[in-house]
Amino acid sequence: MNKPKEKFSEDKMKKIISLAKRRGFIFPGSEIYGGLQNSWDYGPLGVELKNNIKQEWWRRFVHARADMVGLDAALIMNPQVWEASGHIKNFTDPLVECKQCHGRFRSDTLDDPNKCPKCGTKGSFTESQEFNMMLETYIGPAREKANIAYFRPETAQAIFVDFKQILDTSRKRIPFGVAQIGKAFRNEITPGNYIFRTREFEQMEIEFFIKETEWEKWFEHWLGEMKTWIKDLGIDEKNVEYIEIPDGERAHYSKRTVDIEYKFPFGQKELYGLAYRGDYDLTSHMKESGKDLSYTNPEDPSDKFVPHVIEPSLGVDRTLLAVMLDAYTEEKAGDEERVVMKFEKWLAPKKVAVLPLMRKEELVGPVKEIFITLSKQFVCDYDETGSIGKRYRRQDEIGTPYCVTFDYDSLEDKAVTVRDRDTMAQERIKIEDLGEYLKKGLKG
Repeated sequence: MNKPKEKFSEDKMKKIISLAKRRGFIFPGSEIYGGLQNSWDYGPLGVELKNNIKQEWWRRFVHARADMVGLDAALIMNPQVWEASGHIKNFTDPLVECKQCHGRFRSDTLDDPNKCPKCGTKGSFTESQEFNMMLETYIGPAREKANIAYFRPETAQAIFVDFKQILDTSRKRIPFGVAQIGKAFRNEITPGNYIFRTREFEQMEIEFFIKETEWEKWFEHWLGEMKTWIKDLGIDEKNVEYIEIPDGERAHYSKRTVDIEYKFPFGQKELYGLAYRGDYDLTSHMKESGKDLSYTNPEDPSDKFVPHVIEPSLGVDRTLLAVMLDAYTEEKAGDEERVVMKFEKWLAPKKVAVLPLMRKEELVGPVKEIFITLSKQFVCDYDETGSIGKRYRRQDEIGTPYCVTFDYDSLEDKAVTVRDRDTMAQERIKIEDLGEYLKKGLKG
């Protein structure tokens, strides 16, 4: 009998969380002290997967483009930045509290707005109040109002604040963009759904500066770039929806916003966003700071204007979760069932596993030499514990594209067995040709 869709999704999420912890992708943060609500650490494989996402994004959208530069700005900025951007006044979520159990929730996300999801009491909520999500701290030794500062809730504002310095030093001309990857912090009322919504998260954002008259062209350009990125991540397009945000639901300064949503096991939720922000941000900072953040065309000094902005915004953690969900596969392998993470090869945390057939001295020595050689070209794993079949299954579960096995025949024929993760096909390859063989396979 087929499982109901909801049950299947719930089971899949549990399996992903279990595999991620067991194999070293994601751990609960501070677990030996009981953890911290919805705080997660990326383990040895998780940090590799995360870095692969970020490095490819940076290569593609910064290094491979002549119209892009990068920035790595401070996490804590002058509080006036957030006054000018409107975050201190308007960066809020609606908060209600249950009078019975004192649980606090975002009122706009409750399945039943009249029933507490924690204790089940009906009609027990307080009136909704606006809760500011800025994560507050203090600068200096005194905890005084004058020393209040905030961890940034987004990476975008630093790009606007540094716009003039970037423009002057990079000598870029409109249209051009500034990219940044970095941590952001939001004091969420109800974080949850694993790494989907956390108080500390990582963003990959671009602010692309344009003439107002060209915004539609560049909006379509970046929408196309994001669609290609999603495809190249290996995410099935059937799991993605592009939602046009209607008038009245967009930010007041935006003429068009598209939410790119993924069908997570816990519901269809936002994965990425693409927004036309107009000139709102630069104009706000000009007004608050008194500094000129306009652009002057070097070829025509009379052509001076405040640039408008297209903003592609992508979450690193949500990308990683979507990639893991789409890669997770259960399939028959002979008489048994195997679990395999079918990552795109460029995404896989480990590219090659180097394995001696058995833990024997005459095999281990040559295998370690092969490992050292291959590690100069690829991120490799070495494993000599357990039967070769169990080691293959371990590598399947972490998504390693190729396993290289050195056996007793290798001592004579100077060749190894290379096993493909997806097909499980095995091929005998000369050790001297191994590097080129793997390089070609990983590019395929």
